[in-house]
Amino acid sequence: MEDLSLVVTLVLALGMATLGGLVARRVGQPALLGYILAGVLLGPNTPGLAADRDRVALLANLGVAFLMFALGVEFSLEELMRVRRVALLAGGLQIVLTLMFGTIVGVAIGWPPAAAMLLGAAFAISSSIVAIKLLTGRGEVERPHGRIAFGIGVVQDLSVVPLLALLPLLSGSADNLPAALARSLGTAAVALVVALAVGMRLVPRVLFALARSGSRELFLMTVVVIALGAGLASQAAGLSFALGAFLAGIVVSESEFGGQVLAEVIPLRDLFATIFFVAVGMLVDPPFLRAHAGLVLALVGALVAGKLILTGSALRVAGVDVRVAVPAAATLAQMGEFSFVLAGIGMTAGIIGSDQYGVILAVALGSIVAAPSLLHFAPRLADLTARLTRAGVPPQPDDLDPAAAATPREVVICGHRKVGAEIGRMLRHVGVPYAVIDLNPAVVRRLRGRGAFAVYGDAAAPPVLERAGVVGAKVLAIAIPDLVTATAAVREARRLNPAIRVIALAGTPRAVPALEAAGVDQVVQPEFEAALGIGRQALRWVGLAAADARSIVSDQRRHIYDRDRAAAAAAPAHFQPSPANPEPTSAPST
Repeated sequence: MEDLSLVVTLVLALGMATLGGLVARRVGQPALLGYILAGVLLGPNTPGLAADRDRVALLANLGVAFLMFALGVEFSLEELMRVRRVALLAGGLQIVLTLMFGTIVGVAIGWPPAAAMLLGAAFAISSSIVAIKLLTGRGEVERPHGRIAFGIGVVQDLSVVPLLALLPLLSGSADNLPAALARSLGTAAVALVVALAVGMRLVPRVLFALARSGSRELFLMTVVVIALGAGLASQAAGLSFALGAFLAGIVVSESEFGGQVLAEVIPLRDLFATIFFVAVGMLVDPPFLRAHAGLVLALVGALVAGKLILTGSALRVAGVDVRVAVPAAATLAQMGEFSFVLAGIGMTAGIIGSDQYGVILAVALGSIVAAPSLLHFAPRLADLTARLTRAGVPPQPDDLDPAAAATPREVVICGHRKVGAEIGRMLRHVGVPYAVIDLNPAVVRRLRGRGAFAVYGDAAAPPVLERAGVVGAKVLAIAIPDLVTATAAVREARRLNPAIRVIALAGTPRAVPALEAAGVDQVVQPEFEAALGIGRQALRWVGLAAADARSIVSDQRRHIYDRDRAAAAAAPAHFQPSPANPEPTSAPST
């Protein structure tokens, strides 16, 4: 069964994670706490079922890559530039202050100076993975504090490079520290520039060619190769695996394929990210925790409180409003996966012993477990802090203004063939901002070349609809003949924006009741409307008054659509025109 051991490990990890997540949700806790508990039960330090920790860690790396890649696709280079000032200033200040604070704490508990500095370095780095899962679960990814937290997280990830270069100094094995540090930073800088320069030119062309092929499998495989390949290349260049995947996502986000790429990778992200938290739980050693419970709890309290205060203070220095700074600080008030890396290398270099390594792991896990509750209470804490400090709510800087993230688009058009193109022309003529979703990459690229906002992807995919701006739109115009895609797009659009009005094209008479059942406000059937338009014009030419012609056409329209409902008896009744939903008038005017 050796050849199936990986499958066995995957089944155990996902099975226990499912049970743990269900239990956590039943008791009102975030599912990730259940995943960590599942890892504890599957770990080598608890009796019963046991999974191979090395194999789980391998699968967890896939979760890290897909999670960071998806974050990069969602966040985009424009978003990073928007928060760059706050991220660099607050992130740099937070790292220095937290490193110093952690060093003081380490000395206070009796650790040698070198070990204390390593503890400070571990304190300084937060977990981007935990932050993403928490904010995604709360729907706060695009909120100002979410964007700021991600920006600081990127700065923290980049800081791992010099921190790793400083470890030889702590171990006393550095021959020429300035040269080693300069070489490490230089390699990282060159790798970043090359990755972005090459990626911006190459990746969009590759995705464009694959999109034109029409093969969804080839498109998905390429996305996976880009995410994992970028992570491996980044690690080989001395950067982190996660940072490479994140940069690959940033590159993809700048192309017209970001929405569809995100739709493809989300299932992989959610699946393997779950295993990451299982792998974290497997690091727990219950006997060690019992023996060092007092020390671990004290350090967790010091870490969470200290990091919350120091990060919040750094953000305030950077000019961020307190009601944004506190939730952002709460999101980052934990230790992350890079802290595990620093601790592991520190133990190998002799900077810390096995007990100290176990304490660092336990504190990191404790802070991760505390993170959901801390973020839950962050808004109340922000209000309390604002009252105590008498801080007002000044206007946020332009780079943090949520409204500046995208121009509101009142209409989203799905499909840009003849009907969709005509809708776009009418909207453009009267100056109504709109977005287009289309699966033809050539169409999307042509529209973008003209300055229009166009998104490549499947209109039924939630990330594609979100990127097109359906959440803030007033109207969704579905101009595609594919009934399956159209009905799915309506359901997702209604879920994202219940107030949106939907008008859809019915490719056949039988599609009318199906679209109405999916939630379409108004269905237009071209054959019917063409017949009614021609008939109305004929009535006017034979001398009938305009009002009488309109009345006859209106009655006939009801008759036609009622007849169609009867022909599809299993479908719900069709929409009845009302003042709020006027009848379609596609026929030429008289």
